[in-house]
Formats: sequence, structure tokens, C-alpha cells
Amino acid sequence: MEPGTARIAVDLLGGDDAPAVVVDGALRAIRVDPHLHLLLVGPPEVADELIGALDPAQRARVMVRPVRDAVGMADHPTAARAHGTVRAAVAAVREGAADALVSAGSTGATVTAAALGLGRWPAIRRPALAASLPAVGGPVVLLDVGGTLEPRAATLTRHAVLGAAYATVAHAVEAPRVGLLSVGTEAGKGDRPRRHADSLLAVEALPCGARYVGLVEGYDVTLGGRADVVVTDGFTGNVVLKAVEGAYAMAGGTSAAGGVPRAAALLGVGGTVVVCHGAARADDVASGIGLAAHLWRRRATDRVAALLADGIPADLAAADDFPVGSTDTEVRR
Repeated sequence: MEPGTARIAVDLLGGDDAPAVVVDGALRAIRVDPHLHLLLVGPPEVADELIGALDPAQRARVMVRPVRDAVGMADHPTAARAHGTVRAAVAAVREGAADALVSAGSTGATVTAAALGLGRWPAIRRPALAASLPAVGGPVVLLDVGGTLEPRAATLTRHAVLGAAYATVAHAVEAPRVGLLSVGTEAGKGDRPRRHADSLLAVEALPCGARYVGLVEGYDVTLGGRADVVVTDGFTGNVVLKAVEGAYAMAGGTSAAGGVPRAAALLGVGGTVVVCHGAARADDVASGIGLAAHLWRRRATDRVAALLADGIPADLAAADDFPVGSTDTEVRR
């Protein structure tokens, strides 16, 4: 395990099968990582179930923040503004009671709560969810996978910058190759937002020595030969992610291919936030907690922000997005 204490706030009521799978996943996580501390956000009786299964030394690394309300998977994302476990988990990070948070609840609610409670980075109007997928050529960062559904050119170009910086920090990729997902690799392929984003990315310098390799296709997500980062809108990315994971499951799973966690990091907000699938299993929750701890220990949020400190090139920062909390965050995972 990586050294250093990591205090992770866990949304006990987030997910289709919560709280049972969340409790099971949290148990697995804390038993394998002796430097992990958990802040359980949810009903006390649920937290007690988890605490009661631990030995005394492990119990000393668990605290509870009692909350009984949760934002349901069918609720509007803006419900997170008023109440719920995810809002309380965000508050814990903002107050310094936790270093990061993990939720398998409504993606829209988590994105909204994090953006409002932790703030957004300059020039990043739409936070992005970045998932790392095992590929033949090494891990591929796919974003957005559900944070922003609208396929606007300005959003795609900003997310290309985020993805390049994230691959550099999270996966130690030197000069990451960035591709834009489309229906073909030839210039002019794709819809209007992708054609516009392609022309912008082709002439602007990306941070971290990253280089734009042009349009890529769906198989490049699993092969990894052309790009280390694949950029698309949140709607397409979420569909691709689940299709790829379904194919992995049909083939018998991903085995140990790169040790890639089945969770996504939220980029563009002022804190470390990890979102698991709504249908997450216990091992997925444990993986998400492990990812949150890894990102915190690497100071990933601060380092990605530092790589963007010089700002996003003016053309890439052109704004045309909706405010946070609008209906384009209503994806359900």
C-alpha cells in the first residue's frame, strides 16, 4: 500500500444496492489498507453494522457522521443542494474532516453537490468524470463518462486538457497522447461539435507535453495503441464505458489488467471525489475507496490543478456551456 494516511468519506446510502454492498466494500477496503481511515456518512445503525465487524484496531480508524436522507437515483440532481448523504460527505471534505469522498449514488447529484460545495477550477465550467480502462497498450483514460452530457466543442476541448493532466499525474504517463472519439479517423468525420473541437485541438498546445493525435475510434479505447486519453461527451462516454465493461464481463473479467479500478474521478472541482457505478458491487466500492486514497496520497487534485495553472489556451477556453445543476448532469450510473 502507498504510505500516508487517507481519510475517505463514504456515502453509505449511495447506489442501487446500498447500504449492503457499500458496507461490504468499506470492510474490504479498510482491512487491506492499514493507513486508511473512513468517515461513514449515513444512518448510525448501518455504520454500526460495519464497525461491529472490525477488530478494535480497525474500529479506531472509523468515524461516523449520522445522516438519514439520501438523494435517490430517480431524484433530480439539484436535490443534493438541500439534503442527503452526498451533500454531507461533500461538507466533510470542505470542512477538512475528510480528504476525499466516494459515492455510488446518483452521478448528477454527486457532480452537482461537489461543484457547488467544493467549487470549480478557473475555466472549467463543466466537471468531467475520468475512468481508467485496461487496454492492450496500458491504461486508457476515458472522459467524460457521465459528468456532462452535452457534446459541446468547448467542453470537449477543456476535457482534453483535463484528461492529459490527469493521465500525467494518476498514471505517470509522459507526454500523453490525446484522441477525440469519433466515427472515423479522417479529418471532417463526426458531428459538428467534434469537427469544431478537432480543429481547435489540432492547433493548440496541450499541457504536460501532451500531443493531440486526432480522431480515434471505439476500438482505440480498448487497444490503447493510438491514445492514452480518449475524450468524448458524457453521454457517449457513459455508454462506451458500460459496453466495454459488459464485454469484459462476457469474456470472463479483466483479470489483473493494469489493476484498473472500476470507478471514476471527478475532475475540475476543488477536492478529491470518486464516483462508483450505481450498480456497484462490494469489490467496486472497495476499488473506488482505494482510488480515492491513491489520488489523495499522490495529491492528484492539487497537481492536476498546478499543471493547468498557466491557464487553458484562449480558444480552448471559449465558453458556451450551461450552469452546473442543469439537466445535462442527470445521467444515472
